[in-house]
This record gives sequence, structure tokens and C-alpha cells, in this order.
Amino acid sequence: MKQKIKPSAAETAILTVLWEHEPCSVKDIHERLRSKKDVGYTTTLKQIQRMFDKGLVTRERGEGKSYNYKAIVSEDETKSHLFNRFVETTFSNSVSDLVMHALGKPETSEDEIEKIKQFLRDMEQNT
Repeated sequence: MKQKIKPSAAETAILTVLWEHEPCSVKDIHERLRSKKDVGYTTTLKQIQRMFDKGLVTRERGEGKSYNYKAIVSEDETKSHLFNRFVETTFSNSVSDLVMHALGKPETSEDEIEKIKQFLRDMEQNT
């Protein structure tokens, strides 16, 4: 039976660092997280330890007493699960409501809208 991937927001931030830069020490992960938001080193360390216990990351000995961590869960599978959960809970499983909400934002650029139109044209051609 496949385990459902349910990382928290903090775990997802750490996984994102690992997907882009693995393997990483806690220090490396913390520095990358800290560049985006105020987070304490011990908080990062505790979160990584919990993720190891949950089977989200693996570790191997690094320099000295440190460990280097790698993500066990795949980026695509995790993002798909998080997206599906978001659409289900926020938009009652309606992808069209999600798209309409996203496109209705004033921050949506003409370039983004054109990319979406091209994506839809490509989808239509492949069906």
C-alpha cells in the first residue's frame, strides 16, 4: 500500500530546498530557508529530524558529526498530491473554479494568459 504524502508547509519548504540542492546539511537547508523567511536553526533541525522519522527524507554521514539529507518523496508526486488536496478542499474539486480564480487576479499577466491559451490549444490538438 502506497503511503500518502502529506507534508506540512514547513516540510514542503524543506523538500523544495532538497529537490533543488540535495544532498544538504541542516546548515545548508537552514541558510536557504532563512534567506526567504525568519526561521531558527533549532526549528529547522527539529523539522528535519521529524521528516526523517516520517520517512520523507534520508540521511548519510557528512563532515564531522553532521548529516547530509536527501528527499525520498518525488517532487512531481508530492506536488500532485498537494495540488489535488488544495483543489479538493478549496475549490470543491472544481479545476475550472480554480482556473477562473487564478485568471481573475489582477497580477495575472498577458504573457501568462497567452501561455495558458497555448497550453489549451496544445491539449485540444492531442485529443
